[in-house]
Amino acid sequence: MHPYIALITLLTVLLLMATLIMVGRARGRYGIKAPATTGHEGFERIFRVQGNTQEAALMFLPALWVAAEFGAVWLAATLGALWLLGRVWYVLAYANPARSRAMPFTVAGLANVVLVAQGLWGVIWTFVLA
Repeated sequence: MHPYIALITLLTVLLLMATLIMVGRARGRYGIKAPATTGHEGFERIFRVQGNTQEAALMFLPALWVAAEFGAVWLAATLGALWLLGRVWYVLAYANPARSRAMPFTVAGLANVVLVAQGLWGVIWTFVLA
């Protein structure tokens, strides 16, 4: 694995850990005892951003790895960094009800779509050359 891809992977894991910590803190702040997942609107927002981030990472990480393996590593790393920045922006926007999360969602989503396209193109090209 290329060091840039490894770095983006580890930073994504750190993002997942950060959202986990955010949920734990929100439980304490709003008095929501596990296993409850509803209650105060502030807790629910933080809980959803954690879930959304996990769902997005589940799609992103394999797309990143395949794109880096079967395509240009520099492009995969750049798109991975863009995805990561978009997701951090999304987490911050989602946690604050006054902020819009449409733009960071779009940035991260487009980066992921291009990663999938790059990986798919590279895999198909490998079959064509075989």
